[in-house]
Amino acid sequence: MSADDNPAARGAAMAREKLAQAKADAAKRGQLPRREPRRRAAGPRRDGGDPLLFGRAIADLLADRGWERPVAVGGVFGRWIDIVGPDLAAHTKPESFEDGEVLISADSTAWATQVRLLARTLVRRLNEELGPGTVTKVKVRGPQNAPRPSGGLRVTGSRGPRDTYG
Repeated sequence: MSADDNPAARGAAMAREKLAQAKADAAKRGQLPRREPRRRAAGPRRDGGDPLLFGRAIADLLADRGWERPVAVGGVFGRWIDIVGPDLAAHTKPESFEDGEVLISADSTAWATQVRLLARTLVRRLNEELGPGTVTKVKVRGPQNAPRPSGGLRVTGSRGPRDTYG
């Protein structure tokens, strides 16, 4: 197959020919093409009515409304498993953030104790995500409504199964 039969080859050859002709015409007029790439002016140029990138528009909105920190905290709560790890996240859940204090609920007293022991590490890790000094304290709440023991009658003042041991 020759270049005359191939339309793509003919198009490329015609483009090269037109480019060479345009360069020759520019040279005759004294307008040689630039050898170095054009440099952009520093910083973005835009008028107030020009469209923004979506991410930039959202960041500006959050800054204008003062919602940056609450959104960051919500992001941390949403990524809890990535921040504390799957084992701890399976048994704990962040409940609230107020005045530098994060309230974490645990599904058992054993996990609540574990979180209390890890409180310093959690404060450091959360501040890495949110910025220095954002979290000052971790408050831990154990299970609120423990399951009631099922079974027969209960004796008032009894201590449960431990009552029979000496």
